[in-house]
Amino acid sequence: MGKQTKFIFVTGGVLSGVGKGITAASLGAVIQASGKTVSIQKCDPYLNVDAGLLNPREHGECFVTRDGAETDLDLGHYERFLDLELTKKSATLAGRLLRDLIANERAGKFGGQTVQLVPHLTNAIQQSIAVAAGDSDVHIVEIGGTVGDYEGLSFVEAIREFSQKVGRNNCCYIHVVYVPFLGTSKEFKSKPAQNALNDLRGFGIVPDAVVVRTDEKAPVAIARKIALFGGIPEHAVQMMPNVDSVFSIPEIIAGNGLMTILDNLMDEKLTPDLTNWQHLRVLQKKKHPKTIKIGLVAKYMDNEDTYISVTEALKTAAWHQAVNLEICWIDAEDVTDDDLSTVDGIVVPGGFGGRGVEGKIAAADYAYRHKIPYLGLCLGLQVAVIASARRAGLEKANSTEFAPESKQPVVYIMKGQKGQESTGGTLRLGDYPAILAKNSKTSRVYDADKIVERHRHRYEVNQAYRDEIMAGGLSISGTSPDGKLVEFIEAADHPYYLATQAHPEFRSRPMRPHPLFSGLIEACKN
Repeated sequence: MGKQTKFIFVTGGVLSGVGKGITAASLGAVIQASGKTVSIQKCDPYLNVDAGLLNPREHGECFVTRDGAETDLDLGHYERFLDLELTKKSATLAGRLLRDLIANERAGKFGGQTVQLVPHLTNAIQQSIAVAAGDSDVHIVEIGGTVGDYEGLSFVEAIREFSQKVGRNNCCYIHVVYVPFLGTSKEFKSKPAQNALNDLRGFGIVPDAVVVRTDEKAPVAIARKIALFGGIPEHAVQMMPNVDSVFSIPEIIAGNGLMTILDNLMDEKLTPDLTNWQHLRVLQKKKHPKTIKIGLVAKYMDNEDTYISVTEALKTAAWHQAVNLEICWIDAEDVTDDDLSTVDGIVVPGGFGGRGVEGKIAAADYAYRHKIPYLGLCLGLQVAVIASARRAGLEKANSTEFAPESKQPVVYIMKGQKGQESTGGTLRLGDYPAILAKNSKTSRVYDADKIVERHRHRYEVNQAYRDEIMAGGLSISGTSPDGKLVEFIEAADHPYYLATQAHPEFRSRPMRPHPLFSGLIEACKN
């Protein structure tokens, strides 16, 4: 017999957004640091097929895997903590499973059976978990939402049944709950957490451990009460107040009772080597004489998670460049020269739709004219190209995304995509290679002539306007291998003016900053 994969299921109670994803990623980091191979998966009960059309204001960033899956932002946490390149197997949404079930039923693959949530949907969930686990030592599964949500009941039942198939000793259930602090009575209230544990037990799952999230440090009595009413040992209750950095959580987990739970699951004593994480924390905490201000010209201002991979990439680059970082949020709909004049560097991130685009074009133009270091990401490249064409005299230069009837479409719809702009699944997604121009600043920053980056876009630079774009001060410094698609642009007479059609933020890691972000911070520093 081959080795038996161990499974950790992370569920949540009380409310969503309390840190299940960070908990799952941190558990994986500790196990990985113990010499074990780890795989990880997010199961979302939403009836969406993927995260591509979810509102970023509500759900935050849409993260893209190397094989082009549009996923929940938690997969970004997983990749940053575990330094893995995940695939579509790590993102399971109820909508896709239900779509496939109905397609199979219509194709007669169920032989006339009555297709039901149990066992057909639950079996599909379990199959997705088994496939995502592969041959890893430990597979971690985060169940989105909170236990008790109507749409999530099939997922809870699926993971309950899963332990019967692989053995209860091969499964570990960790429930993340929230304990609020009432300012009026000056006390923590554990009743919502107790009720959340009762809900989980009511569905047939007794958790092996409970992670208790609080805004401030809670008294030990709270842990004792939750252990008592949850029917678990006190050492299996991990109090987790807010911390100054999520990257400290692996160390917190490694130093408390959760390690006993993990040891029992693995049937051996784990000894994680967290030297890299400790070094990262030293970098994070260190204060430096110089502070760099980066202006993030954004359109989704009411949810910073929309740009979480960008902000994490900037922070990582600053830590490794030994400077303090201040991110200045600039509303693309209301940007002024005064806003831009106060920052040391400008980043224009990706986005869809015309709202705020003229502000982003103005920011790209301001950075060029005033020699302010600039990094454009996806849409950030397109607005830089539009700004350059306008400087060269094409006053009406635009993208057909924002001006469909433009007579000077320097950015236009990809071939084969026209007429499908409102649909999902029609974008250029995932990893694509690029050839960098030799001796270009871009190739020097990467220290390579051939690179691979992740994409999520539909529109491309129109090379019919190449001469005009270059006349405005830009050069094309990277293309697709066949030369048809513009992947990178740069400005020669400028301290740092680079933009990419890709999303390099998805490949930044806390221990390994991405070169484009490092280059930006270094240019600002110097």
